[in-house]
Amino acid sequence: MSVPDYMQCAEDHQTLLVVVQAVGIVSEENFFRIYKRICSVSQLSVRDTQRALFIRYRHHYPPENNEWGDFQTHRKVVGLITITDCFSPKDWPQTFEKFHVQKEIYGSTLYDSRLFVFGLQGDVAEQPRPDVAFYPNYDDCDSVEKRIEDFIESLFIVLESKRLDRATDKSGDKIPLLCVPFEKKDFVGLDTDSRHYKKRCQGRMRKHVGDLCLQAGMLQDALVHYHMSVELLRSVNDFLWLGAALEGLCSASVIYHYPGGTGGKTGARRLQGSSLPSEAANRHRPGALTTNGINPDTSTEIGRAKNCLSPEDIIDKYKEAISYYSKYKNAGVIELEACVKAVRVLAIQKRGMEASEFLQNAVYINLRQLSEEEKIQRYSILSELYELIGFHRKSAFFKRVAAMQCVAPSIAEPGWRACYKLLLETLPGYSLSLDPKDFSKGTHRGWAAVQMRLLHELVYASRRMGNPALSVRHLSFLLQTMLDFLSDQETLVT
Repeated sequence: MSVPDYMQCAEDHQTLLVVVQAVGIVSEENFFRIYKRICSVSQLSVRDTQRALFIRYRHHYPPENNEWGDFQTHRKVVGLITITDCFSPKDWPQTFEKFHVQKEIYGSTLYDSRLFVFGLQGDVAEQPRPDVAFYPNYDDCDSVEKRIEDFIESLFIVLESKRLDRATDKSGDKIPLLCVPFEKKDFVGLDTDSRHYKKRCQGRMRKHVGDLCLQAGMLQDALVHYHMSVELLRSVNDFLWLGAALEGLCSASVIYHYPGGTGGKTGARRLQGSSLPSEAANRHRPGALTTNGINPDTSTEIGRAKNCLSPEDIIDKYKEAISYYSKYKNAGVIELEACVKAVRVLAIQKRGMEASEFLQNAVYINLRQLSEEEKIQRYSILSELYELIGFHRKSAFFKRVAAMQCVAPSIAEPGWRACYKLLLETLPGYSLSLDPKDFSKGTHRGWAAVQMRLLHELVYASRRMGNPALSVRHLSFLLQTMLDFLSDQETLVT
């Protein structure tokens, strides 16, 4: 797996991954118009149960990441929704064929799929199809949300059958060995009858069942399976999968303690239909949180949640899991994402110093050769995470690195406008304001040398993006506020 998801948070482990893509030529405006409506159905209460399903939508997902679906089931694409324009019955067979080609990309893991067709009317559109929905245009499609709900229910049926099938103890049957892609060649020729091999198979399958239980809304069952998996995998030193079992245990415990989510606005979750609604509401009423984000009177509640980790233990287990991931160079993305998840939990617990240690580890994780765009994304996310834990200067540093990356020599068309915008966003982190009124004679806030460097970069970036007037304004501001700190040579040059 080579493409990290920097927006991952612990509660994503309970989500089902659905990819939404366009088939053929669909305008970006129309696609995202429907995509936004699809994403609005991100949670569904399961009929006749107290359980809830959570859905994570992506409009782009690398197929190679899907190969890690057995390792962590929230990485597996289980649903595919495609959107297409088709205005003539003659084009319909070709359109439907493209839909099948798209399904084959994720075919090995899909539970179900849907095709939304816009523009086609007549006999073809009137034929009832379970996997195809026809709409005359993008304005007349009121039933999109209802069809998505039906689609999610079909995903649940398949998920539940898989969970029951895997969880049932079939005496006499050999348990298959689940593998990540780079492991497959390592297990050729192993003695499949040895006790060590059987324990490895049992431990990995227990962990897998824990993932399925978590996705199916069965938190307590997931915790039980994760604990059993940890014991089995630890006994055979299966470190990679032991790390995954520990991370699953952390995720389930985070979901119990923080039902509102750890991912901010993107990770916030409504509590309707959740398995612990009344307890969650009581634990997380406004003003009832301590420094670690937990209600002061939780000892009895935690006792009732058997096998649930305490807030402090969650972080310890994250550290242990990450240490196991670090043993495998092919697990760099998994390690990086685990660091990000731990940081989000620590941010809620208001433990900034510990969070910074996880971020420092993330900085030094070696991935494959990143493209310039991926480097910009990585530095920008690091900046956001440092801001989240209150490290404003460190946040500004990484945002400035991202800005410089926008105009790296290797980029054919440097993004000076993006560079300038990012540089402006670093100003508060360096205690710098562009309002001269904020500067008073004889007093100075912040680091003058860094501030002068930043102002010089703003002058240069504004000039390169074709705005000489703005460049002159920044230069005038530099002279007005930083003259006392300029050397004689710098004064002459400026």
